[in-house]
Parts: sequence; C-alpha cells; structure tokens
Amino acid sequence: MMTAFSDAFRTEVSRVARKEIKAELEVLRKAAAAQRAEIVALKQEIKKLASDLKTARRDMVRAGANEKAASQAAEEAAPKASRFKFNAQMLVAKRKKLGISQQAMAVLLEASTLSVSRWESGKVMPRAAQLERLQAILKMGKREAMARLRA
Repeated sequence: MMTAFSDAFRTEVSRVARKEIKAELEVLRKAAAAQRAEIVALKQEIKKLASDLKTARRDMVRAGANEKAASQAAEEAAPKASRFKFNAQMLVAKRKKLGISQQAMAVLLEASTLSVSRWESGKVMPRAAQLERLQAILKMGKREAMARLRA
C-alpha cells in the first residue's frame, strides 16, 4: 500500500513540475528562436558589408591611380615657392623672437597650448588649416603680434 501511494505521489509531483516548467520553457524557446533569426540577419549584413568594403577598396585603388596622376600634374603646375614646409625649430625660434609664451602663441594660432607644445617638440605635425596660420605668424612682426594679442 505504501509503495502505491509513493508511486502515485511521485508521478503527481513530476506532472506538476512538468506543467510549471512548460510555460517557462516556451518563453526560452521563443527567445532562442528570435536570437537565431537575428544571428542570421547579422551574418547576412556582415556578408553585404564585406562585399561593399571590397568594392570600395577596388574603387579606391582605381581612383588612387587617377589621383596620383592628377596630383603630380598639379605639383608640376604649382610654383615651388608657394609650398610651405613646417619646421618645429622655426616655430620655437619665432616664438622666442616675439618674446611670447606657448599660451600666447596658441592664442595667435587659434589652437590649444597643448597643440603648440606638441608642434614645437616635433611630436605632431600641424594640419593644413593650421599651416596657413603658422605661415602668417612666421611672417608677422613683434608689434603686429602684440597688437593681435591685445585685441
């Protein structure tokens, strides 16, 4: 009699446990299916992006050959004197000649003090827009520099 009761109790407990777990498993199954679908979509997107990148690289190589020819022609056409080559020592010498600090030089150049410091140390080269300003500052006299700093 005891074994029949324990068998019946055991089956009833496992039936109730299966019923409870079934709802939770359904949620997990749906989430897993959604994630699998998302993975497939992401893989397709990666494949498309890789293809686009390959095409862009190919186009860039083709354009690079055309661009090199155009830039060489432009360099030959441009007068040699108009090119400006940055020199860190030249910037330091001009700043000392003007008798100003790196901070004041930064104000004149409309740049940060850190940028001026890095340019003077030769750690970093200024960008093209800054090169134009540097060129103007290097041609500037002490009076004009002081007037700009006061303004």
